Amino acid sequence: MQLIKRASFAVTNLLKASSKSIISIGQVGPKAFRHLNEDARNRIRALKPGDKLHGYTVQRVEEVPDFFITAVMLRHDKTGAEHFHAARDDDNNTFSVTFRTTPRDNTGVPHILEHTVLCGSQKFPIRDPFFKMLSRSMATFMNALTAYDWTMYPFSSQNEQDFKNLMSVYLDAVFNPLIRELDFCQEGWRLEYADPNDSSTPIILKGVVYNEMKGVFSNSQSIYSQKALNSLLPSHTYGVVSGGDPEHIPELTYQQLKDFHATHYHPSNAKFFTYGNLPVENHLQFINQSLEKFEKIAPSTDVPKEPRWPEPQTKTISCPPDPMAADPLKQTTVSVNYLLSDITDIYENFVASVVGYLLTSGETSPFYRALLEPNIGSDYAPTTGFHADTKEAIFSVGLLNIKKDDVDQVLKIIEETVDKVIKEGFEQKRIDALLHRIELSQKHESSNFGFHLAVGVASVWNHDGDPLQSIQIGKIVTKFKDDLKKNPKLLQDKVKQYLKDNTHKLVLAMHPDETYISNKENAEKERLEKLVSGLDNEAKVQVQSRGKQLLELQNSTEDLSCLPSLKVTDLDKKIKPEPIEIKEAGWSFIQTCVQPTNGVTYLRMASNLEGLSEELMPYVPLFCQVITSIGAGGHDYVWVSQQQELYTGGLSASPLVVPHHTEAGRIQRAVLFSSYALEKNFNKMLDLWTLVINSPDFSDSNRLSTLIRMAASDLASSLSDNGHHYAITSSASMLNVVGSIQENFFGFSQVQTMKSVAEKADLTEIIYKLQAIGEVVLDKSSIRLSLNATPASLDRSVHGIKTFLGHLKGEAEMTNIFPEVSLNHLYCCTCFIIF
Repeated sequence: MQLIKRASFAVTNLLKASSKSIISIGQVGPKAFRHLNEDARNRIRALKPGDKLHGYTVQRVEEVPDFFITAVMLRHDKTGAEHFHAARDDDNNTFSVTFRTTPRDNTGVPHILEHTVLCGSQKFPIRDPFFKMLSRSMATFMNALTAYDWTMYPFSSQNEQDFKNLMSVYLDAVFNPLIRELDFCQEGWRLEYADPNDSSTPIILKGVVYNEMKGVFSNSQSIYSQKALNSLLPSHTYGVVSGGDPEHIPELTYQQLKDFHATHYHPSNAKFFTYGNLPVENHLQFINQSLEKFEKIAPSTDVPKEPRWPEPQTKTISCPPDPMAADPLKQTTVSVNYLLSDITDIYENFVASVVGYLLTSGETSPFYRALLEPNIGSDYAPTTGFHADTKEAIFSVGLLNIKKDDVDQVLKIIEETVDKVIKEGFEQKRIDALLHRIELSQKHESSNFGFHLAVGVASVWNHDGDPLQSIQIGKIVTKFKDDLKKNPKLLQDKVKQYLKDNTHKLVLAMHPDETYISNKENAEKERLEKLVSGLDNEAKVQVQSRGKQLLELQNSTEDLSCLPSLKVTDLDKKIKPEPIEIKEAGWSFIQTCVQPTNGVTYLRMASNLEGLSEELMPYVPLFCQVITSIGAGGHDYVWVSQQQELYTGGLSASPLVVPHHTEAGRIQRAVLFSSYALEKNFNKMLDLWTLVINSPDFSDSNRLSTLIRMAASDLASSLSDNGHHYAITSSASMLNVVGSIQENFFGFSQVQTMKSVAEKADLTEIIYKLQAIGEVVLDKSSIRLSLNATPASLDRSVHGIKTFLGHLKGEAEMTNIFPEVSLNHLYCCTCFIIF
């Protein structure tokens, strides 16, 4: 299950109220029309407010041209449950049901409940039905998400019968869960003998969520983000830890968990979302069957507005020291946090998100230049940016990994930067670049659009805002352009309103404390001793008995026959081929694939690493980190960054490890360059790649130092959140050469490499290594290309690529980097058929 924290949630938030989400709209952009069933779409268009449909009443029908959606909003007559259906020509259909879950204490009740409802239901008394459905389903996505004030259960599938099967599992799980006491003990917390079969062993505290949240609170950035939220919005649900504070999780009782389910997991507190090309009538009829037994209630789950402060506040907290810190003396974090407007004011929050983006995003932003370039800290504070995942939006800016004595200097820089922006405004090129990114984001396509749309509208809808208005990007942008034309100082006025004149402001500083971990351990020991001391002999017998029962339950074999499963007859027998064609381009070749990309052209280039010495291999990830973020072609990195924003969706590079398709032990190591642009800007993107490949500037040691510190900081902070990843890559490194190389590129070895690089005061040796890598990777004889484009732009794009290749430096000779392989294969094996 996924616990959504602000940093990860904002990236996928489709709301216009997030500076990060302005760009992330592109990550969930629209798919061009292909073979839409017009009869189904016309049936939706024919609906009118007041029409009755399978126990529902139509509220609104509206076109969303930006995403090629016909939307209908309905309300369930008996329970008041709301339903948003987005009809679109996409066979990857999505379902979700979301509940407003607003805890008032730190016990983590919504988080534990999310786990517990997935331990079995009336129709499907199976532990972890999502995992068990993997072998019975063709789902493209299954999960459950807990945010600050809502809990969502989404899935996606391209198969109609599979969609029905999964909906039956999901609806029964949330509305008819068993919620057994043993499940609460397993997922939430429990006292248990270290060895359940031996009462002489010590009694310990256990629980899935309990241990999970101990891990969360061992990460200093997680501690900081949580405390910032709790301190800025202290009066209601955001003043507590929705995921659960390990110090308070043991205060939750089994009865409190059941009561929370009864009041929060009710249709009257539910928002249903469906998306795709399946008929909405079928969805409504199916869902109505699960809701018929319920009566309408008035759930008291609303979140009131935060009382505004008359004066700014300052707070200091502590955290554990980071053993992976590049500089042990620079482990302080500080930020300034501002509470803004209600997120249901869609347009106001769009403008605020624009301000947030222009202030902090990209190398040309004022706060990047003022805070990151001087190398006072390693990166922005984890809360930095605009966030719209609470009832009232938040803007935050600060620095990570600074000296304790530099706090006042950072706060002074923030204040001076705000004043400077109010006085001088933003460069027009930055505003143009942002508008270009929004235009591109409306066309850019990536996987699972329906799921991202569901998450994107979740917060504003959760607070009874208008989800349809929140995705009418075109109308919002048009109004913004008009307002900016009428008042050229609009953005400066908003900076003054949101930041300068805002008294609901929190300055939060966090310093490392050498005793932090021991204090936490001692406090946990004392809490455990208090709990154990309250047990009499009979209670201890019950603890052992429950431990044995739980162990027996966990080890028992379940009868999975109750779960729905696909049959062969449910599957589409027709293979959907992708039209791949190989085109020669002098010494190289281009793999082309015609797709309905909605006016966006996608380019990927693979450059061989086989000529690179093993000594330089550990530095390939660093090369990939910096190559598109430094100066090139005689221009500085600011100009390169600005060109990327103006004409592309960004340039990126990453290490690539590809096992041979038939011969075990043979591998291909490469660097993968990726980018995309509007068709009209494709040649400009190629021109930019020409500069990056032909003449990168590694000589700016200050710029490299900034990028290295940011990369090292990101890797170090990933250890606590992704420890399992590093354990897996470490184990796999001993199995074969592929695992060994991947560990070198992506595992703990890379964390250590980056830490050692970040500790260097003199980067002369590193610059030499990067240049040496570039001599191999950036030679045109090593490059092979892949192109996705519309039929209308394909030939023009191929011609542009051939011209681009002619401008690259290096020897023009054909090398067989990726051997030709047949696109058609038949593999025969004997196996048990599940579906």
